[in-house]
Amino acid sequence: MTDIEDKISASILRIRMRMPFFGVLALFLRHRLDPRVPTACTDGKEVIFNPEFADKLSKPELDAVMVHELLHTAMLHIPRRQARDPLRWNIAADIVVNGIIRKEKSLNLPQGACINPKWENYQVEEVYKLLGQNPEKYSLSWIGQDLIADPGEYSPSTVAAFPLDPSGESDWKSAVSKEEIEAHWKQAWQEASTLAASFAQGNLPAEILMHLQEVTDPALDWRTLLWRYLVRTPSDFSGFDRRHIGRGLYLEALEGESVSARIAIDTSGSVCGEELVQFVAEVREILRLYPQIDAQLYYADAALYGPFDINDESLTHPVGGGGTCFKPFFKEMEKTIQYLENSVLIYLTDGYGTFPETEPDQPVLWVVTAGGLASDNFPFGSVARLIT
Repeated sequence: MTDIEDKISASILRIRMRMPFFGVLALFLRHRLDPRVPTACTDGKEVIFNPEFADKLSKPELDAVMVHELLHTAMLHIPRRQARDPLRWNIAADIVVNGIIRKEKSLNLPQGACINPKWENYQVEEVYKLLGQNPEKYSLSWIGQDLIADPGEYSPSTVAAFPLDPSGESDWKSAVSKEEIEAHWKQAWQEASTLAASFAQGNLPAEILMHLQEVTDPALDWRTLLWRYLVRTPSDFSGFDRRHIGRGLYLEALEGESVSARIAIDTSGSVCGEELVQFVAEVREILRLYPQIDAQLYYADAALYGPFDINDESLTHPVGGGGTCFKPFFKEMEKTIQYLENSVLIYLTDGYGTFPETEPDQPVLWVVTAGGLASDNFPFGSVARLIT
């Protein structure tokens, strides 16, 4: 074993002693040295270190790099990227991972790490959307683009410096499937949370619990939740509508039941025009396929406007622009929805506003825009994040 390998092994031992949660996760991690890697990186299966880079880091810095790459791998940042822009996704993932590391006193992020305290508690998908199309103000100079999946995504110089899996020394076979990787890290998170909770004699920090849930029980896409709410009947789900299986949506079929959907869109300035168009288009598609649904659309800021015909093509100019208060919508629903009426209430918002004191009788789905109120802070209903 080389001196650098000893140094990395010592880093893992320190992590296991000081941070039991990350220490258990590290037991599920494969790592190796490769001088062709500029700094450190992961391909979703293992972590690779440049020996010279690792040797120059102080102990707290090396521990931070180890946890940084460990979290990238354990949080499935490679398979979760899908078709998103690699650089923008890498920046978003770094902001989230470094936010976790910043809360650990024994870790020391080197200068130049991507940090945004305002965004670090969101899901990576949400940060990616918040970054927009111009993430240039965030630099990856500390480690560089350390999420690698396909050599074709990178410049020729990068590929030459680090051909993917050049030696075949990884304990993970190249043919390992996405499902196997997800199952591997799901087990790791569950074991880590069990051990860490016993060490801490209490609950895990909220940000760790959130990311644990992302891996072990990932949230449904907001579109799928929207479809489920709008096609649910009092007799519950009775079978799949085969028209949507090709889209990967196992949606339940309506069997003659009439469903009323009351939809409010926050027009206080927090919902952009693109999101409004996207949301209305999704609902219109549902109504086209399920004519049993009786839908009404409202706009709302501190007051309520409507109802409007959701099929009206003039709905591109929303009414509103004031402050945000959710009470008028729910008060109106309490007056207008008939007893025993099969109805659902849907509210598109950023979540920053005044909630009613009492929970409505109808099921509620909050569709929250990127950067909106944390899901746990909604006093009632289900929450879906409006991320793509």
